[in-house]
Amino acid sequence: MPTPPGGLEVPLWRAIAVYRVAALGYACVVVLRDLHRYDHPLAAWPVLAAMAGWTATTAYAYARPTWRGWPLLLADLGVVLGILLLSPWVVGRATLAAGVPALAVAWLGGPVLAWAVSGGRRRGVVAALVLGAGDLLVRGWITPSALNGAVLLLLAGVVVGHVARLAVTAGERLQRAVEIEAASRERERLARDIHDSVLQVLALVQRRGAHLDGEAGELARLAGEQEAALRTLIATGPPAPRPSSVPSAGRPSSAPPAARSSSDPSVRDLRDLLRRFAGPTVSLAAPATPVPLPAHAAKEVTAAVAAALDNVARHADGRAWVLLEDEGALVRVSIRDAGPGIPAGRLDEAAAQGRLGVAQSIRGRLADLGGTTTITSVPGEGTEIELVLPRP
Repeated sequence: MPTPPGGLEVPLWRAIAVYRVAALGYACVVVLRDLHRYDHPLAAWPVLAAMAGWTATTAYAYARPTWRGWPLLLADLGVVLGILLLSPWVVGRATLAAGVPALAVAWLGGPVLAWAVSGGRRRGVVAALVLGAGDLLVRGWITPSALNGAVLLLLAGVVVGHVARLAVTAGERLQRAVEIEAASRERERLARDIHDSVLQVLALVQRRGAHLDGEAGELARLAGEQEAALRTLIATGPPAPRPSSVPSAGRPSSAPPAARSSSDPSVRDLRDLLRRFAGPTVSLAAPATPVPLPAHAAKEVTAAVAAALDNVARHADGRAWVLLEDEGALVRVSIRDAGPGIPAGRLDEAAAQGRLGVAQSIRGRLADLGGTTTITSVPGEGTEIELVLPRP
C-alpha cells in the first residue's frame, strides 16, 4: 500500500534519496577507474548520465506521497534492471569474469530500499530477488562476489522493510494517542461546564423539593436521580470519539482548550472579572493596576474562583476572602474561608462519587492553562485554595 503522507517513515524516504546520490558517486568513481578495460568505454558516459537523471527523478517523485504507487515502483525497478543488463555489452563478459564490477555497482540497491519502505519486508525481498537474479544473469555464472551482493540486497530488503513497518505502526499509534488525548481534554472541559450549570441546578431542585409532596416532590426526586446519573457519566465518560468525526460547525472542537485560546488575541483585566464576586460575605483585595490576561485564561480563572466560592457557600458560612496578586511572570489568586475545613481524603472520595467541583472546575481548569492549584485545609480552621497561573 502507498505510504501515508506525514508518517514517521518520511525520514526513510529522505535517507533513500541520500543513499542513491552517494551510490551514484561511487559508481562514477568505479567506472572512471575501470573505463580503460571496457569493451565500449564511450557507451559508459550515456549510461552514467541516465543513472544521474533517474536519481534526480526518483528523489523528486518519492518525496511526494501520492506518487509512491506501483507505476513509480515498477519503473524504478525496470530502469535499474535495464542498466544492470547493459553491463555485459558495455563492460564485456570477459572483463566481468575478470572481477570488474557491473555498471550499477551499489546503485542497484535503490529500488530494493524503495520497495521495502513502501510495502515492508515482502516487497523488499521481491525487489532484492529480481535484481539479485539480474546480477547473476549478467555475470553468466555464480561467483562469490555476485552471491555476496545478492545476499546483501536480500538482507537490506528484509531489515529496511521491517523498520519501515515499525515506523508506520508507531505513527498510527501516535495519531491514535493524540486523538484520545484531544477527546479526553474536550470531555473534561464539557464536564466542568456541566458542573457549573446543569449539575448545580439539579442539586438545587433536589434539595429545595425534597420535603414537598405531590408533583413537586416527584420532580425533586427525578432531579436527584438525573444528577446522580450525570455525575456518574462525567466521572467515567463514554468511549472517546475520534476528533475527525466531529463536524466543524454546530459542535465543540476536540482540540484542547489551551490550544484554541492561543488564537484569541484579546486581553481581559482579571480584576474586573473578579469584582462581581465582592459583596457582604466576600472580600476582594486586588492591585491598583490592571491584571491583564488572555481572554480565555481570564475566563477560566474566574470560573475556578466561582467554583471555589460556591463550595464556600455550600460547606462553610459563606464568608470568604479573595486575594489577587500580580507578580509579573505569574498571577496568583487565593481564596480563604473560616469554615469547618476539608477532612483528609474527602476530595478523593468526592471525585470517586462523580462530584468533580474541585477536581475539574478548579484543578482541571488551572492544569489546562499550565497553572497549579494548592489546597490547604485543617479541620476546624478553614480552607485556603491558591491558584497560580504563569503568564504566556
